[in-house]
Amino acid sequence: MERDLGPCQALDWDSAFFGYRIARLRQAHLTAQILSDALGWCSRERIRCLYFLASADSPETTGLAETNGFRMADVRITLARELRADAGPAESVRAFRESDLPSLRAIAAVSHRDSRFYNDPGFPDQRCNELYETWIERSCHGYADTVLVAEHRREPAGYVSCHLHPDGMGTIGLLAVADWSRGLGLGGQLVAGALRFLEGSSCKRVTVVTQGRNCPAQRLYQNCGFRSAIVELWYHRWFDQGIL
Repeated sequence: MERDLGPCQALDWDSAFFGYRIARLRQAHLTAQILSDALGWCSRERIRCLYFLASADSPETTGLAETNGFRMADVRITLARELRADAGPAESVRAFRESDLPSLRAIAAVSHRDSRFYNDPGFPDQRCNELYETWIERSCHGYADTVLVAEHRREPAGYVSCHLHPDGMGTIGLLAVADWSRGLGLGGQLVAGALRFLEGSSCKRVTVVTQGRNCPAQRLYQNCGFRSAIVELWYHRWFDQGIL
């Protein structure tokens, strides 16, 4: 929930989860004035960590960020494709069942190590594991419009979450395959299942976000017809204050 219309947005859920005050800078570009306003706001609000999703096309922005205490945590790549009724096979993919949840949480705890949270030493790895366990559980219980599960030998072996938007757009959220079932083509089947669900929900276009360091995910999506659309940079700025 947004608390004001200042230069930054306080993130209540993130703050409660990690145990210190977290916010996000609203702008994608920095000027000296925007930076000054944001740092002053964070001081007044006792923010411990400030997220900043920066456009990659502005040398002024990256220069100001990197000379004022921001640390780059991730290269964020958005890929997109049209929905054309050409999804591949998804024989091993089915809808989520409540009995899947322990297995999905276990997969989530070890499957998202390329994310910006693990790349920032300010976030303990164990807490990051718990973040993704919580994320997939919330997705299964309504945060996502659907969660699809890949099954191998009658065991949950992977998942993908899907989100619908009023403008006819769809997004793929979390996707992971268990280590013990890699090499079976389940990642491609999960993407195909997601595309079928989104097309059946009248979506015309779908996007997915992955990390610049996650080359296997980029290849998976490109093999499924996605093309890179947007490149952005995630920065984190840490402050001494802000413990809840």
